[in-house]
Amino acid sequence: MSSGAAATAAARLDLERVRAEFPALRQEVHGRPLVYLDNAATTQKPRAVIDAVRGFYERDCANVHRGVHVLSQRATVAFEQARTAVKAHLGAADSREIVFTRGATEAVNLVAASFVRPRLGHGDEVLVSHMEHHSNIVPWQLLCAERGATLKVIPIDDRGDIILEEYERLLSERTKIVGVVHISNALGTVNPIAEMVAAAHARGVPVLVDGAQAVPHAAVDVRALGCDFYVFSGHKVYGPSGIGALYGRREHLLEMVPYQGGGDMILSVSFAGTTYQEPPHRFEAGTPNIEGAIGLAAALRFLQGLGLEAVAAHEAELLADATAAVLEIPGVRLIGNARRRAAVLSFVMDGIHPHDIGTILDTEGVAVRAGHHCAQPVMARYGVSATVRASFGAYNTAAEIEALVRGLHRVREVMG
Repeated sequence: MSSGAAATAAARLDLERVRAEFPALRQEVHGRPLVYLDNAATTQKPRAVIDAVRGFYERDCANVHRGVHVLSQRATVAFEQARTAVKAHLGAADSREIVFTRGATEAVNLVAASFVRPRLGHGDEVLVSHMEHHSNIVPWQLLCAERGATLKVIPIDDRGDIILEEYERLLSERTKIVGVVHISNALGTVNPIAEMVAAAHARGVPVLVDGAQAVPHAAVDVRALGCDFYVFSGHKVYGPSGIGALYGRREHLLEMVPYQGGGDMILSVSFAGTTYQEPPHRFEAGTPNIEGAIGLAAALRFLQGLGLEAVAAHEAELLADATAAVLEIPGVRLIGNARRRAAVLSFVMDGIHPHDIGTILDTEGVAVRAGHHCAQPVMARYGVSATVRASFGAYNTAAEIEALVRGLHRVREVMG
């Protein structure tokens, strides 16, 4: 999108109206208006989500799939409508390809346990990138250790882009799955997922995509991407915590063994044996997070109502302006400057620890994240222990970028 087109799209966001939907943004912190720039960790919640969750508790609170009474039927309809909403938001072909989980982390673990474990043997390989969140590293490490397999790492260059030639070189007949992030939470890098999936599929290798940072910021079409699995978390997309979803191609889900055992994932149980339901219910043992799923559906509808193109264009403007402004501050060094970035600005300041920067910014009412962002291998790649991360959402404004910059100048004053 050209800068002119981006500006036009961004103009379609009525920021005053958007911000009015988020009660948490009206508060003050340390006597200053809250500037919330920690969206990559979790987003604030719009009134539509709060009302949807409260409405479930006030009117429809009952368990799903088991009851013949009215409340149970209403809860079941709302829960399954939420599944359909996730299916539509991801562009999946069938709502039965959507499994509700506690978040992206559990979804990765589900795929590792139910899809990859039976296929992984001694000497096989799992391939991940150097920019992965810990949740797309540790499950594979555990599985590789258990099965005698090897975790291989796709390198990234100094800008923070995956080195595609190295990626293709690493793919082999031993590779049993590729796990790769769509948008890096620590660098903001937007990876060429469709190209990476095509390269893997050419060698018969399935691909799991961590979309936790992508779903809030851009339109996602899993069929266009071609991926086998796609995961995301509700709390990063303006929805509740403790809910997320796994998209899995139908043929894969049908082959997968249950991840957990319990109620509602069965057709029949006897002491002689158990017959399991078909997916997705096979992977949703026990009482699900019903209110979380309903709140997630409300969040996705809210985001769609804003317009994903308008949100992406607005955030791109914020990122460009923030990058230029922050780099004018003496001693600031950007960590990650990929060819395509989204919504994340990570940086360090010479001689000042990121935790000190975050603490001083907090006194100015500016909330950022300071640390390794659950991406310690990325930090090691750049020779730092932590960064300051300002991350943007649909409700952030140019005035808040100015507040961030003022706060960073204040950091310089305080720290000398």
